[in-house]
Amino acid sequence: MGKGKVVLAFSGGLDTSVCVPLLKEHYGFDEVITVAVDVGQPKEDIDKATEKGKKIADKHYTIDIKDRFVEEQLFPSIKANGSYEGYPMGTALARPLIAEEIVKITKKEGAKTVAHGCTGKGNDQLRFDFVFRKAGLEIIAPMREMNLTREWEMDYAEKHGVAVGVAKEKPYSVDENCWSRSIEGGVLEDPSVHPSNDIYGWTVSAKEAPDTPEEIQIGFEKGVPVSINGKTMKGLDLIVLLNQIAGRNGVGRNDMIEDRILGLKAREIYEHPAATVLLKAHADLERLILSRQELGFKAIVDDKWSELGYMGLIDEPLFAAVTAFINKTQERVTGTVDLVLYKGCVTVAGRSSPNALYSDDLVSFESKTIDQNDAVGFSAYYGFQARMKELIANKK
Repeated sequence: MGKGKVVLAFSGGLDTSVCVPLLKEHYGFDEVITVAVDVGQPKEDIDKATEKGKKIADKHYTIDIKDRFVEEQLFPSIKANGSYEGYPMGTALARPLIAEEIVKITKKEGAKTVAHGCTGKGNDQLRFDFVFRKAGLEIIAPMREMNLTREWEMDYAEKHGVAVGVAKEKPYSVDENCWSRSIEGGVLEDPSVHPSNDIYGWTVSAKEAPDTPEEIQIGFEKGVPVSINGKTMKGLDLIVLLNQIAGRNGVGRNDMIEDRILGLKAREIYEHPAATVLLKAHADLERLILSRQELGFKAIVDDKWSELGYMGLIDEPLFAAVTAFINKTQERVTGTVDLVLYKGCVTVAGRSSPNALYSDDLVSFESKTIDQNDAVGFSAYYGFQARMKELIANKK
């Protein structure tokens, strides 16, 4: 007698495609239900995952949460200047929402077991498992439990007639959503290897980018981007368009050594054109509006928000607390930022806000609104203790 139903988080890639026959042959399940969650992958990838799921699984669901992903994860990430070790997070922010959708289908189908294609070396296993365990579900991870290699998986897929879309010459693992695209595996695992330009899908190289700079303006309301060049747009549309604009100017590539949650160092390559532009613009606008004390403390809070987000711990109580602080600071972060995109670089050219703490009158060398003599008393006591230390030292 079989084990009944299992619900599989399904992308249609190598790992999850191989999981379908494995869950029946090796684990003994009677029914495998696949769930593909759309967080902004290319339409053709979602269509392929849907078609494949319907073909090789007993039942398939495709769920569109692109707008939810933007509003619940990406907008908060912009407010928090969200980055991990110097790059804008994308995959990390999507995983908990994908897991939550898998849980919903598992309950709908009356199943008690979920499965995913994560390995035992990466971060995603933890991000998925945290949500699944919280829901009280049994978890199966064939790649992790069977200690599989990608070469073994490709051979297994070929024997079972499962198309996987990767070759042994280029066994890259690509993860994509509307915010970022990651490429890893194969020869890229050697940090000294120079990646070929054909691994990139969203950005041109700086060398191939136009010779003429492109100027754009981003409008923000309460920390959230709402317009490009004065045209108001919904979040998803704005991000998609900005990916195109920045990508054609070579903006938004990262090739880095990243510290995974488990402690392993890994070579990761990312593309995130819109994220690069929006995070730079948002951080610059904050400096115009927030006080020195707010900026200093928020940098600490942003770092903790990003760390928890990277780890997938969005249900950790501290995450809610730091998010509440960040949201409070964003109530005044409204304005516009002018940027120049040119051959892989993005530069802020100007910024404006009705809530700016900046005053051109007060800071101007030509203005007498502030009586400069008022600074004399402040200057007399400035660095007082340091001067006292030197006086004492000189007496010895």
